[in-house]
Amino acid sequence: MKKIFSSFNVGIVLFMAYLIQYTIPYKWEWLLDLQEHHQMYKRWSGLVVLILIFLQWVLTIVRMTKRLAKHSMKVTNLHKWIGALSPIFFYVHVMNFGYGYLAMLSYLFFANMLLGIVNLDIIKSKKNWVFQSWMITHVAFSVVITFIAIFHVGVVFYYE
Repeated sequence: MKKIFSSFNVGIVLFMAYLIQYTIPYKWEWLLDLQEHHQMYKRWSGLVVLILIFLQWVLTIVRMTKRLAKHSMKVTNLHKWIGALSPIFFYVHVMNFGYGYLAMLSYLFFANMLLGIVNLDIIKSKKNWVFQSWMITHVAFSVVITFIAIFHVGVVFYYE
């Protein structure tokens, strides 16, 4: 019997919930008010999202460090769950996709999240080219997301 609360299932449900609230559009007015009118809330919730992005890089560090490699499976599981739960953190920070570079950041964030939850455990391919294509795309998206997020922080503080 498959687990109902797998990172894949939870991630898909949370992503769909985000899309549904975006397209209906259903907004929690009290949260929307915080996001749009309270600078400190935006900064702290943005810090949480940025920390989440940086935490996802821990898996790379663990895999590349020989003495930490023994923890790779535990960290991989944590990495999957952080990715699956990321729509909650994104929603708490902002309810829409934004415009310009923020739209690109949002689209890449969710595309990478979906790519992450539809990983090789789900695809079940033993072909090396599938693994390499998946990994290169996932890491490339992660690099771009990290740079755009850092750029976003710079813009936010520069124009404040």
